[in-house]
Amino acid sequence: MTTEQGLLFGLLGLILGFLLWGRFRYDVVAFAGLLTAVVLGLVPAEAAFAGFGHPATVIVALVLVISAGLSNAGVVALVARRLLDADRPVPQHVAVMGSVGAVLSAFMNNVAALALLMPVDMETAKRAGRSAGVTLMPLAFATILGGLVTLIGTPPNIIIASIREERLGAPFAMFDFAPVGAVCALVGLVFVALVGWRLIPKARTETDPAARLQEMGAYIAELLVPEDWQHDGERTEVLFEAAEEADVAVVGVARDGKRRRGPLRYLQLRAGDVLMVEADPDGLDAFRPATGLVYEERDDD
Repeated sequence: MTTEQGLLFGLLGLILGFLLWGRFRYDVVAFAGLLTAVVLGLVPAEAAFAGFGHPATVIVALVLVISAGLSNAGVVALVARRLLDADRPVPQHVAVMGSVGAVLSAFMNNVAALALLMPVDMETAKRAGRSAGVTLMPLAFATILGGLVTLIGTPPNIIIASIREERLGAPFAMFDFAPVGAVCALVGLVFVALVGWRLIPKARTETDPAARLQEMGAYIAELLVPEDWQHDGERTEVLFEAAEEADVAVVGVARDGKRRRGPLRYLQLRAGDVLMVEADPDGLDAFRPATGLVYEERDDD
């Protein structure tokens, strides 16, 4: 192994370590790795940014644009919600939602397809009274499998097609991957629907959503500045000492239904203002009487 090869493998290992650590953004890590490779002479300076003009990069960017367009237009959500049925047994539900996810990911980014279908899957689980953990992982696998079918379904297919064009003069066409990819996707979907979801650890599928909500620590509450408040006209910072003692965070102030702008600490408070605070129940019970704030009364009629 040459010195350059050793440095290259060491740099790749360092980049992988930072990505696994998760302390820094992945794009920052990747860009820093590229610059380090240039400084070490592992990548020629004139070719450092050549990858941004590679056809594979452009195609992936265009696929993301198409995905955003379909999402913003509401097309995918409309189709998916028509298929929402809480009465289906789990295998049938996984088969239906997985098929939709696979078809979508064949023509758009699989992460985008999963993001679009997740709310539908979670809503179905809620109506069926089961944990969403039973079906979310199978749905994720289904969107990955669907990407195998077409040229744009997954970045590796695009890269392989571009390499073939460089070496042989012609790339793979849109559905050249389908004979193999469709079979793999179909077999994978059948396995996930019939067997795969049963292999999910039991602890991940027995979560009671209502119980989890009760276990939540902090939540956002609204407190009203009353008419006879002792600190009327003073700045928000007058509340910070009590907030610190009760482990409460003041996150916003609204007046006349509109959130007030500017540094939160220096906003002047007056009767009728609504403070948005983040706190657990015990902290809120300690903070409210210490500051004289009250719960806002709402007319639900």
